[in-house]
Amino acid sequence: MTRSSTTRDSRSALAGRLGKSSVAARIEGEMRVTAAELADSVAEARLKVAAVRYKVEGEVRNTAGKLKTRVNEAKAKFGDDARFLKSWIDDPLRTGSVTPSSPFLARRMASFVDPSVPGPVIEIGPGTGPVTEALIERGIDESRLILVEYSPEFCKLLRERFPRATVVEGDAYALSTTLAGHLNEKAVAVVSSLPLFTRPPATRTALVKDAFTLLVQDAPFIQFTYSVISPVPRKGSGLKAMVSDWVLRNIPPARVWVYRRAA
Repeated sequence: MTRSSTTRDSRSALAGRLGKSSVAARIEGEMRVTAAELADSVAEARLKVAAVRYKVEGEVRNTAGKLKTRVNEAKAKFGDDARFLKSWIDDPLRTGSVTPSSPFLARRMASFVDPSVPGPVIEIGPGTGPVTEALIERGIDESRLILVEYSPEFCKLLRERFPRATVVEGDAYALSTTLAGHLNEKAVAVVSSLPLFTRPPATRTALVKDAFTLLVQDAPFIQFTYSVISPVPRKGSGLKAMVSDWVLRNIPPARVWVYRRAA
C-alpha cells in the first residue's frame, strides 16, 4: 500500500469518527432538551394537580362547613320544636301552638316596631325567641327588650340566648304586676305571641287595657293570630286596628293585628 493510500484511509477513518461524534452529540443534545421539556411538563402537571386538589379540598371544607352549620341550625330548630311540643302537651292553653313562629311571621311582627323610637320594647310569650331574634334583626338593641315568659324552661333558654335582655318569669295576663320593678319608663311597643283565643274575651280585653297603661302615646300592641277575626274584642275597646295579609310561610298561616288607642 502506498503512502498516499494510507493517508487517505486515515483521513476517511477520522472523518467517520468525527461524523459519528457529531451525530451522537446532536442526539444527546436533543435528548437533553426533550428530558428538560418532559421535566417541565411533569412539574406543570404536578402544579395543576396540586391546584385542582387544593380547590377541591377547599370546596369540600366549605361544603362541610355549610353542612355543619345547617346541621347545627336543624338541631336548634328541632330542639325548639321539641320544647314547644312538650310545653304544649304539659299546658296546651298556655302554649297554644306545637311549634314556634316561623322566621317569616316573626319578621312581619317585628316590622311594626320602629327601632328609631327610643324606649323599652315589651315582648310577652316569647317562647324560644324567634320574634326576639327578629326584633334584634330589625334594629332593636337587645338591652331594650323586656321578655315576659311564664315557662321556667323557656326563661332559662331566653337568658342563655339573649343575655343582655331582661327576662321576667311571670304571668303576662297580670302584666303591670309582673313588670313591677322591671320597667323604669313607658314602653314603645308590646309584641305578643300569647294564644289569646284560649282565654275568654273579658280576659283578653283586660290584658290589652293593662298593656296600654305601660305604653307611650300611639305605641302599638302587636298580636298574631291564626284566626280570621280579631283576637282582641273590638266592640267598646276604644282601639283602632289594622291587620296584615296572611303569612303563608308559617304553620298554620297567620296574620298580624296591630292595635293603638283611638285618639
